[in-house]
Amino acid sequence: MKKTVIIALLAIISLSSFTAHKFYVSVMQIDYNKEEQSLQIISRVFIDDLEEVLRKRYDDTIRLEVDKETDGAEEYIQKYFNQKISFLINGKESSFTYLGKEYEDDLIIFYLEIENVNSFESLEISNQILMDLFEEQQNIVHVKKENNRKSLILEKRRDSGMLKFSE
Repeated sequence: MKKTVIIALLAIISLSSFTAHKFYVSVMQIDYNKEEQSLQIISRVFIDDLEEVLRKRYDDTIRLEVDKETDGAEEYIQKYFNQKISFLINGKESSFTYLGKEYEDDLIIFYLEIENVNSFESLEISNQILMDLFEEQQNIVHVKKENNRKSLILEKRRDSGMLKFSE
């Protein structure tokens, strides 16, 4: 009996020395729509992480919740995205249009678009979302052009990358 209690105590002590590690990640999916000649972009970000960065940068009272979103939060999000995300298509800077967002469980899904993309051979993406707040942040980017798929993992020390596509 005494041996069982000692083993249980050792197990509890060893387990309590480890804390749960939170992952800091966002995922961006970029699809080339040849018919519409556009890059259609969906980005998924954890609500609590984005809320924290917006509070630190702009307004410490911001709330991101489906029915309780702070007035003006959308403008702060757009401003933040414009500062932290950029694209070069075939070496030329291309601006994106922020189309909107929706909440899904603990994520916010953002919809962006780059219009007038007749074709592209290379796409350079810089995605620094949340990297100014979380040292461990990783932003995963998946790009699909017709049947060709490529991906990047962007981190604070390497926050941009180029993908080359051949026609």
